[in-house]
Amino acid sequence: MSAQTKAVSTKEGITARTQDYAQWYLDVIKRADLAEHSGVRGCMVIKPHGYAIWETMQKELDRRFKETGHVNAYFPLFIPLSYLSKEEKHAAGFAKECAVVTHHRLKSQDGKVIVDPDSELEEPLVVRPTSETIIWAQYKSWIESYRDLPLLINQWANVVRWEMRPRLFLRTAEFLWQEGHTAHATEKEALEETYKMLEVYADFAENVMSIPVIRGHKTPGERFAGAVDTLCIEAMMQDGKALQMGTSHYLGQNFSKSADVKFLNKEGKLEYVYATSWGVSTRLIGALIMTHSDDLGLVLPPRLAPIQVVIIPIYKNDEEREKTLAESRAVLSELKAQGILARLDDRDGLMPGAKYYEWEAKGVPLRIEIGPKDIEKGSLCLVRRFVLEEPNEKPEDLRRRRKSFLPRSESLGAVKPILETMQKELLERARALQKSRTKIINTLEELEAFLKTGGGFALLHWAGNAEDEDAMSKRFETTIRCIPFPEELPSDGRGEGKCIWTGRPSSQRVIIAAAY
Repeated sequence: MSAQTKAVSTKEGITARTQDYAQWYLDVIKRADLAEHSGVRGCMVIKPHGYAIWETMQKELDRRFKETGHVNAYFPLFIPLSYLSKEEKHAAGFAKECAVVTHHRLKSQDGKVIVDPDSELEEPLVVRPTSETIIWAQYKSWIESYRDLPLLINQWANVVRWEMRPRLFLRTAEFLWQEGHTAHATEKEALEETYKMLEVYADFAENVMSIPVIRGHKTPGERFAGAVDTLCIEAMMQDGKALQMGTSHYLGQNFSKSADVKFLNKEGKLEYVYATSWGVSTRLIGALIMTHSDDLGLVLPPRLAPIQVVIIPIYKNDEEREKTLAESRAVLSELKAQGILARLDDRDGLMPGAKYYEWEAKGVPLRIEIGPKDIEKGSLCLVRRFVLEEPNEKPEDLRRRRKSFLPRSESLGAVKPILETMQKELLERARALQKSRTKIINTLEELEAFLKTGGGFALLHWAGNAEDEDAMSKRFETTIRCIPFPEELPSDGRGEGKCIWTGRPSSQRVIIAAAY
């Protein structure tokens, strides 16, 4: 980062987003008090506010999983190396990311703690990078007949993938996630599950996170290791780069064959089980930051905010303090009675302005300010964290529109509608950005020009193989994010065409983009 870029920052200590997006991202995390690096390289500490957001995500997703018939279980962190080796493509796909345990004991020697060489394990254990192999080893004893199917299991866990270039939330050596692993009697049922869970993720992204996504297939070269097909949802961040937010894999019979999991079908014949797996991780918090936040800090969609409303009492002396705190507590009680997640910031020793900056940086959607004059007038001051910008609007006018004074009798009834408006407007803004930075591309020259002018999602015809994909990725420093479902494409982007790279006939367009 240049000295010039370092100097460009807001009064909140956040680097201007338009100057250095990568540093801005880290500054938002710091100011919002979401996470920090730990003493273990590549691993992070998720702080209480960041973890509260993850807990809200867990709650919303877990409810959706259970509504679709899934139940939670837990499987070991350690996987015998022989398990991982049974599915060759799977093992090869994760080999470079695996952490391996080879000894089980330490000892003291010459004043130092060392690995005890006499404690070597008979078989090395891989620290879970994903759980297909160990789960299917257990399913072998759980599944005997078609009556045992479908088996719809999810687990909330941590995984380790040895990341060489860590970035908070986006890529860390250890991260939190959920992974669904299901078993089915037929291919049809397994495919239905694969698509169903992708829709669960898409619904969560759009209706809870206010992030529009594009649904599609991964190319063969980008599929999950060991999968027959990988479906994904891709989102566009504010800098035009793509972020994969979730994946759902149709595994066919690959893992049931490697673990020898058979069942007696309705015709009395033994058959291998059909499988799926699907997952999202704490990377979603990174997506949340990069989609909605600004130079004041974090912006949270109300449905995802652990605190939806913060109440700030304003006073100059003990008499005013008593009155404003009494009214603030009454407002807090009324909001909670409506099911709104509200908090009263009654900390002494902090000026109201300092509290404003803190809660804005943490992304709380709505602030209610209560002072002596407000009580006298019978009104409340409501300040939105976010309003949809109007064309060519000046910053001071935007700030003015964020604040409104409403009669006390009306204000608390207005809170839920205001939160819902914010939820919708965040999605509307993100959709507008995605649309403005998505372009149909028909030649390599067009693609090069598009990427040089900031890029985004390039929709282009593709009929290349894995080698072609690698070659184009190296040339343009992009990847094929997905093959969008037909309904995801604009009407003028459908139909037959010519592959932009090979010149061969193409019946599909793909999304090309720089990505995280």
